[in-house]
Amino acid sequence: MNKKLLFIPLIVFLGLVVAFMVQLQRNAQGDDPTTLESALIGKPVPKFKLESLDIPGKIYDQAALHDGKPILLNVWATWCPTCYAEHQFLNKLSAQGIRVVGMNYKDERNKAIKWLNDLGNPYALSLYDNNGMLGLDLGVYGAPETFLIDGDGIVRYRHAGDLNDRIWEDEIKPLWIKYQGSGS
Repeated sequence: MNKKLLFIPLIVFLGLVVAFMVQLQRNAQGDDPTTLESALIGKPVPKFKLESLDIPGKIYDQAALHDGKPILLNVWATWCPTCYAEHQFLNKLSAQGIRVVGMNYKDERNKAIKWLNDLGNPYALSLYDNNGMLGLDLGVYGAPETFLIDGDGIVRYRHAGDLNDRIWEDEIKPLWIKYQGSGS
């Protein structure tokens, strides 16, 4: 047997050690691995045609997401426990006049409607993405995710995970205020 072949496992092991050390070093410097980049930041919302959640047969397209004022597009589902946790905060935002559009994602329509009837409906408009196609175009990893869309229909921010007071105050509200004056 060739003695050089005996060093292959050692070389592979050392390569893995270097890769892990580089990743640990990046995380130690504040690189948050839960932060998800979005290829759509600065780009228009993808074209779509989706049914209304509560009015089957009523179709909306991307024009429903830009009326000159910013909106939050919230991706949610009844199978998502984190969506349940953030729902009261969305009701609070809606009560403050923040326009939130819901996109029910890969869910059962009847369960979603019951959810909104039982927990309150923070959504100015509810889209039904039962097959997840718009979610796929938006690059959704799972629910909940929230997108800030400016008045021209341009995606300005993406947040993966629950929306809460800290995220709103620190990350989204400043952008909301910034884009409130934009749009046609």
